[in-house]
Amino acid sequence: MSEGDDALSTELRQLREEVAVINQHRLFTSQSTVGRMLALSFGRGLAFGLGSVIGGASFLVSAVVYSLSQVDFIPVIGEWAARIADEITAGR
Repeated sequence: MSEGDDALSTELRQLREEVAVINQHRLFTSQSTVGRMLALSFGRGLAFGLGSVIGGASFLVSAVVYSLSQVDFIPVIGEWAARIADEITAGR
């Protein structure tokens, strides 16, 4: 065996050791099966979607209530908006 073969076999052994360490990492062991990986991804997607909907709905409702509270000069809408604003403030 030549010196180049020894260096190559040493590097190959080190590479195998590193791959073994990486395979023991939590990321790879937690997603060890396709079903578990799909379940984790699905749960992560549900959580992101729910958070987006709740945040978007909160912003939209607050914007609508604020804009309705500013409409006092139209008789029918102004009275309706005033009642909505009173209901919201009474809940606090």
